[in-house]
Amino acid sequence: QVQLVESGGGLVQAGGSLRLSCAASGTLFSFYSMSWYRQAPGKQRELVAEISSGSRTNYADSVKGRFTISRDNAKKMLTLQMNSLKSEDTAVYYCNAYWGPRGTYWGQGTQVTVSS
Repeated sequence: QVQLVESGGGLVQAGGSLRLSCAASGTLFSFYSMSWYRQAPGKQRELVAEISSGSRTNYADSVKGRFTISRDNAKKMLTLQMNSLKSEDTAVYYCNAYWGPRGTYWGQGTQVTVSS
């Protein structure tokens, strides 16, 4: 079982930066593919960025060049550095862990609000 706790959300002006963190508990963190999703009011949850167990990364087109996902397996930590934030980045951001043999896990979410 994996428990995920996000932190780092908040209110920021457009053009600013935030750094989200996701602390994981449990074993075998390095085996999991890790992702950040977000859900804006009235919209479906969408993938923002993902990083595989081998540290290959993938980004949604809307955040490419602005967001960077990274992981520290020793610390069981996932981060999302968000730069040049836009009002359309406003959403609840969720950390996700997935590994076939163990399934998928979600954090409780952290609110990011970008004021224009």
